[in-house]
Amino acid sequence: MKRTLNILATAAFLSFGTASCVLAQDEMESYSKYRVGGYGEVVASFMGYGKSRFNGTTTGNSYERRNTIAIPRFVLAGDYKFNKHWQLGAEIEFEAGGVGVETEMEASENGEYETEMEKGGEVALEQFHITYTLDRYFHVRVGHMVLPVGLTNAHHEPILFFGTVRPEAETVVIPSTWHETGLSIFGRFGQGYSRMSYQAFVTAGLNADGFGRDHWVADGKQGLFETDNFTSPAYTARLEYEGVKGLRVGASVYYCNNTAANTDKRYKYSSVGKVPVTIITADAQYVNRYVIARANFLWGEVGNSKKLSSVSLSNLSNYHHGAMRRTAKNALSYGVEVGLNLRNIIGDNRVPVFYPFVRYEYYNPQERGEGDQAVEARCQVSKWVGGLNWFALPNLVVKLDYSTRKIGTAKVFGDSRYNRENELSIGVAYAGWFSKK
Repeated sequence: MKRTLNILATAAFLSFGTASCVLAQDEMESYSKYRVGGYGEVVASFMGYGKSRFNGTTTGNSYERRNTIAIPRFVLAGDYKFNKHWQLGAEIEFEAGGVGVETEMEASENGEYETEMEKGGEVALEQFHITYTLDRYFHVRVGHMVLPVGLTNAHHEPILFFGTVRPEAETVVIPSTWHETGLSIFGRFGQGYSRMSYQAFVTAGLNADGFGRDHWVADGKQGLFETDNFTSPAYTARLEYEGVKGLRVGASVYYCNNTAANTDKRYKYSSVGKVPVTIITADAQYVNRYVIARANFLWGEVGNSKKLSSVSLSNLSNYHHGAMRRTAKNALSYGVEVGLNLRNIIGDNRVPVFYPFVRYEYYNPQERGEGDQAVEARCQVSKWVGGLNWFALPNLVVKLDYSTRKIGTAKVFGDSRYNRENELSIGVAYAGWFSKK
């Protein structure tokens, strides 16, 4: 129990295991040869709304009692040091219970898609990379890595966020967890109040085939096929300020010059031109004995979005069609959350480590269209979440939360034309190293 606050404070600067490129020197030296661990979560939700607010009516989702239970993810992670300079890191993720979908594009059959579904979920190699460490100032990494775009991707493990599910605002509009194959350099510089860290990546870019109305570019992450298209690489950079104890302030930029060049059938975009994507994020987190506070902001732009939305894709593909294909020029999300450490506020070590919290989020994958491009009001969501996190162990947390989504044109109070979406959820999550040497 006494270690809980230390772990949470450390989480302000480090993502669990190999999930973040920037590892503190003492974290790199906390084992001599290898370490094996992982993280996972179980979530049950009790909802009072239907599955789709795009049901052809002006009221959005109808009221419908339904409950779900799931294992969103179970991850096995490991690091291995060949010597003081070379390190191997890997993560295998079992999402939603296991494998399921296999997609192939048959070139011998005019490029038709062939899909076999066995069950929902997937098994994915979330990370696999080799790192060369020169010193704390400079590291080189090659392989499959998490892109630190936004607060959630940079700190996505379940003990590092409040609530039973990852914050919704970022995960709706960009991939989460966003992992790509390529090359990165990272490190730290400065001392004391001038201490900062940096990361820079060249990786496979997004695929414009996956862009759409409901999730903007989030479904544009490649991975359907054995190889990713690298015709138009993506460039990502992140800078974090770490000079004040307990405070971390970061900003990220993602840019891909032409996501249309990474599509499955590039000729379909011959009349569209380039489809560049730019994403800018900023986030902050502050941790002390009594409070954890976080804030995040994301803005993104897709070039030639109106022409892109008119491209017709095969009905047999795993991509969006018709109205769901309508990709907006701009997407926006932001959020803020605060949690209080009741144990330290009360000042009694016999009190369990409880963190009551509240979070507000706003997101809109159709914030603004291109020219006279129509946008859908029901994509605009403001969400309140309140709940309680109980750290039964330093690396094991029991969560309870209640959330309500307000749909429509008013960012704070919602639009009365559309029904609210209310949900109660409970969950259990853990993250940690099981063995190391």
